[in-house]
Amino acid sequence: MDSPEEKLPPTSAIPESPDPVSPAPKTSPSGSPTAHSLRNEIRVWTRDLLIAIGLALVIIVFLYQPVKVEGTSMAPLLSDQERIFINKFVYRFEPIERGDVVVFWYPLDRTKSFIKRVVGLPGEVVEIRQGIVYVDGTPLAEPYVPPQYEDMSDFGPIRVPRDNYFVMGDHRISSNDSRVFGTVASRFIYGRAVFAYWPVDHFGSLSMTSTTEAKTK
Repeated sequence: MDSPEEKLPPTSAIPESPDPVSPAPKTSPSGSPTAHSLRNEIRVWTRDLLIAIGLALVIIVFLYQPVKVEGTSMAPLLSDQERIFINKFVYRFEPIERGDVVVFWYPLDRTKSFIKRVVGLPGEVVEIRQGIVYVDGTPLAEPYVPPQYEDMSDFGPIRVPRDNYFVMGDHRISSNDSRVFGTVASRFIYGRAVFAYWPVDHFGSLSMTSTTEAKTK
């Protein structure tokens, strides 16, 4: 007797797997995706470099000004023909302090600029006895004046007017300063010396290591 036909359950349809995706083949350098991304990267770097240069120029032009020192009245800090940068906006945000090396319009000829150090502040009494500067009767510590540059003469006393400053060169025996032309009004002071860039051996900051050294003790 023939055996009954064996019945198998219907098979489920097995979905076909998609074809594997192969990476796009690299094309030749000309017009290839790799060359295109390299060009984009170069463009980005060039753009960022130009922006950085532009910002640097804006900072230099609007915040700092290069000037050339003429004369030796600020030796040894500054020499004749030395190039420095001055900050033109610092005194819009900070007060003028004793010891600052400032650039100002010469009170006797507003077409000329001078550079000196602030010694006396508004309202103070400045007097010089045998080369020693006294402010309100107290001797001023001046480590920036070498002994060979001291002027042993006397001056004053005078009281510095309101909104004025008593300025002197560090090379006291060869400086035309407030002992000659009087105090300088704050409105004529337009910058503070901050950085020397030429000659190379003078390259660096002109800020004092400690401004307290220039203040009265």
